[in-house]
Amino acid sequence: MSNQGSRAAAFIDLDRTLIGEASGPLLSAALRDAGVVSSSRLPGEDMLYRVFNLVGETLPSMLLARQGVAVLKGKPRHAVVAAANAVSLQLAQLVRTNARNIIDAHRANGVKVVLATTTPHDLIATFARQMGFDDVVATRFEVDAEGTYTGQLVGPFAWSAGKLEAVKAWCEDHDVDLTQSYAYSDSVYDAPLLGAVGFPHVVNPDARLAVMASARKWPSAQFDVQGETSKPSLQISDIQKFGLLFARPEVFPFAKTTIDGIEHVPSSGPVILVANHRSYFDVFAVAMMVSKTGRTVRFLGKKEVFDAPLIGQLASLLGGIRVDRTSGSDEPLEHAAAALQSGEMVALMPQGTIPRGLEFFNPQLQGRWGAARLAVQANATVIPIGLWGTEKVWPRNAKLPDILNLSNPPLVSITVGPPVELDRTGNSDEIIAANTQAMMSAISALLPSEAREERTPTDDELRATFPSSYSGDLRADMARRPGTD
Repeated sequence: MSNQGSRAAAFIDLDRTLIGEASGPLLSAALRDAGVVSSSRLPGEDMLYRVFNLVGETLPSMLLARQGVAVLKGKPRHAVVAAANAVSLQLAQLVRTNARNIIDAHRANGVKVVLATTTPHDLIATFARQMGFDDVVATRFEVDAEGTYTGQLVGPFAWSAGKLEAVKAWCEDHDVDLTQSYAYSDSVYDAPLLGAVGFPHVVNPDARLAVMASARKWPSAQFDVQGETSKPSLQISDIQKFGLLFARPEVFPFAKTTIDGIEHVPSSGPVILVANHRSYFDVFAVAMMVSKTGRTVRFLGKKEVFDAPLIGQLASLLGGIRVDRTSGSDEPLEHAAAALQSGEMVALMPQGTIPRGLEFFNPQLQGRWGAARLAVQANATVIPIGLWGTEKVWPRNAKLPDILNLSNPPLVSITVGPPVELDRTGNSDEIIAANTQAMMSAISALLPSEAREERTPTDDELRATFPSSYSGDLRADMARRPGTD
């Protein structure tokens, strides 16, 4: 480490980086013991933290963390700080064995050391002071004049790009040059911060960060002493069940969801779930329905789905099957067929992509042939799902859903229909095309009547069907019609 002086800082992540596991169990227990939050534990909470410890940040863990500001609304700050004080020494016992040496080396070179974490500031500030950190960059909850949490954030939610935003603000306030600074993290979601500093380091990286670090030649930092053993891994079925524990309506208070027709889903055997595609929220909607069936599911989706924030995490947790259409490979369909032949459920959107432009409002749904081919090949039952309103929760032109819309959340309907009657006498193009149309007609029948009516959308409605970066002619672009084989 070179001597960068007072213009540099070292930003160190907390969970799975500075400490060897999630801080959540200790912090949650302290809040329960202090009577700040309900004494009842979240269903699947233990598995949530176990998965976090093994694979890193996941969609459910971040969604629940983001709702912490709402959970503490109306609670007195002093009680939260007291709970954090009571548990700070236990957190210190989780600090990785070599971390203090790295921190001391930075201090010896005149580099400020800052804890940079998504964890709320009031829950972690005491621990940071006891560890000797110069400061803390964390999620901050607003407090009113009476010292009570208002349910609002002060500044960004310090996660992913939000953490980088918070770090940049800290650097401006403390005359620190980010390009002369260091960052340490285990999570791919800290890639914005790692990419912004002059000296990025990965610590115990999750799988996606390990690949990224290799490609960008980011070095690793050893926060553990050599030879320490790792914990056993989970089975994929355990991780799928874990993901579905949190795919339930109460986890998504920014959407008002109704689910009907679950009785149509067979309790066993190979099943293909087919749904229309309206938004990035569709994967969550289907997962919410599946969570009520007692079964697990594997999503078949294009590679862009797995690369997307939040959605990719859920699809991966549910044993997703990644499709790269540019490769021309049949491997994804072979994986899906193998899953069906072993009695699993597979979910996919036959349209293949979210329709854009005028095509989004076309009442005639068109689908690709993959689902029909799989159904005949695996002798699987095909269950149609009609999704409506998901585009109000997470339209295509938004990078993330509006998770703060809790007072007037959009209505989302998830309607499951009876099995689709298919022609299983052959696998010719004519039969597959007819079976595909039968599936799309079954999905359409589950949608409200307005979905089957011709109408002229407004420019705002059209714009919502395009990525935020799109700058073309909204009414002229008809090139991305889904369902073409």
